[in-house]
Amino acid sequence: MKKLGLKGNKFTRKSRKYSSYKGNIGTVAKNLINRRFRTNVCHQKITTDITEFKCSDGKLFFNPFMDMFNSEILSYGISSHPTLDLVLEPLEETLEIVKNSKYRTTMHSDQGWHYQHKKWVKKLKENKVFQSMSRKGNCLDNSPMENFFGLMKQEMYYGEALCTFEELKQKIERYINYYNNKRIKQKLAGMSPVQYRIHTSQLVA
Repeated sequence: MKKLGLKGNKFTRKSRKYSSYKGNIGTVAKNLINRRFRTNVCHQKITTDITEFKCSDGKLFFNPFMDMFNSEILSYGISSHPTLDLVLEPLEETLEIVKNSKYRTTMHSDQGWHYQHKKWVKKLKENKVFQSMSRKGNCLDNSPMENFFGLMKQEMYYGEALCTFEELKQKIERYINYYNNKRIKQKLAGMSPVQYRIHTSQLVA
């Protein structure tokens, strides 16, 4: 690109990174994942985080749940405010998906107040899900989600005109569908996350 005088236009504007950390207000779990992100088992390791988008009429907060097995987004929450429901509602969807998993699931997050909250902790315990947290101020401890946020924003947000909350919500919904079902990954043998999950389940069967 340098030789041809080309310049990417997706890296010119960056949104401020959202931080939900408010100190120790509840339960701070151990870092069980400890950067061991790889797994050959579907639904064994799930990671989640919140990111912020700027809209023409305010802000949008996005909270996806990703399976580290194939990087598939299992569920997500979208809201104009970073409320507790932003994480609890998609958590319910995720727990329903992983309830019949072969191995016990570990849920990994940062130390944001949502993930320290007693309702979050109680819900994980009720469903026999291990809780894992990144160390304070260490984004590399949750690099799979950080990488996804960067990829997503480069492909459908940066360099684009600001749109309304509802318009951006629809763009995100379309992107997640594309990402899960059509966007191929080299580490998944050239398949999309859903294609890889189906392919591997057929091999096991």
